[in-house]
Amino acid sequence: MTGGMTPAELLELPVAVPLATAAKALCMGRTKAYDLARQGLFPVRVIPCGPKFVVPRSALLEALGVDLAAAAGRESQPA
Repeated sequence: MTGGMTPAELLELPVAVPLATAAKALCMGRTKAYDLARQGLFPVRVIPCGPKFVVPRSALLEALGVDLAAAAGRESQPA
């Protein structure tokens, strides 16, 4: 199992991420992630792109309970 990602790292993700990046955010190993994706059991929406998979950032953040609007509002406020 790998370590997760910080909230700041999550907010900096592009709109679609490789399956390995989504796995890291979910504290899941790469091999397990690919096994689950191939079986259609990965815990968030996965988009097959040829032999690879990508995960929409919005689906990943929703699964992790990150409110993107609230987080963006906090970032724009002065410290």
